[in-house]
Amino acid sequence: MPPESFRCFHVRKNADKSIESSVEARPLHELPPGEVLIRVQASSLNYKDALASQGNPGVARNFPHVPGIDSAGTVETSDSDKFKAGDQVLCTGYEQGAGQWGGWAEFVRLPAEWVVPLPDGLTLDESMIIGTAGFTAAQSVLSLVEHGIKPEDGPIVVTGSTGGVGVISVMLLAKLGYQVTAVSGKSDQYDWLRSLGASDVIGREEVTDDSTKPLLKARWAGAVDTVGGNTLATIIRSLDHRGVATACGLVGGTDLPLTVFPFILRGATLDGIDSAHCPHDRRLQIWNLLSTDWKLDNLNDLVTEITLDEAKATVDQMMQGKTHGRHIVRPK
Repeated sequence: MPPESFRCFHVRKNADKSIESSVEARPLHELPPGEVLIRVQASSLNYKDALASQGNPGVARNFPHVPGIDSAGTVETSDSDKFKAGDQVLCTGYEQGAGQWGGWAEFVRLPAEWVVPLPDGLTLDESMIIGTAGFTAAQSVLSLVEHGIKPEDGPIVVTGSTGGVGVISVMLLAKLGYQVTAVSGKSDQYDWLRSLGASDVIGREEVTDDSTKPLLKARWAGAVDTVGGNTLATIIRSLDHRGVATACGLVGGTDLPLTVFPFILRGATLDGIDSAHCPHDRRLQIWNLLSTDWKLDNLNDLVTEITLDEAKATVDQMMQGKTHGRHIVRPK
């Protein structure tokens, strides 16, 4: 039987609109409705979680709130015939950790349609090293593949390459035989990125062009962009003929200063990557790839483990740009 209470990272909004958070025990009945109760073994830390932990209203839409857009663990109880007690499962995205309480907790309760059986070939911890970040990376890489971008077509540029999406994109592309140019503002991580498969590492200034030129010199067969803003606009203007850029981030801004010329003169494609509400069949396809043909053997090279009690300090480091790779969050 599940306990009467559980530990979680609890975010509250006070009467004066200030935000407070603490790790505390809450009654199990406070969990949102859902058919599947999961005892969490691990969650992860994503930029979206960092925002939610600080009460950002664009992510944490209701208070009190528990962050954690990822969770993996063992089914405790189930009212769905799709799952039974003891099943190992995971959930990435949907409304977990955003519209409803998430995985920074000892337990989550979720709708059955959000829950994915742990794929053969992955452990629960590995699924959280991948998490939403790796799932997003895999969607981005699959987009390039399905749009016909081949390794021999030229280099693929990956921005934000020391972050979760970026670093797993670098690793997946390298595994598939692509020449990868990683973009990072952290010069102390260049050797690390090369060790993970980057053929070249360049600074952010090389993918930032403030001119109004509608087209720039063609450099890239494809791109995985996690930044947005002028960086994405620069990359699109620098795509080779029939090049493809995927977009999944906005830390560099939400505006996209472009003309139509990259699209009508070079046949460029811009593909948006939406992980939270990825259709279930597509979700299963991607997790199958990540556990078989696309499985990364060196996932443990990416990970730092933290507890719920260490999450707040790690979030502060992330917001200052002082983290890299992936973080597993343990509920205890």
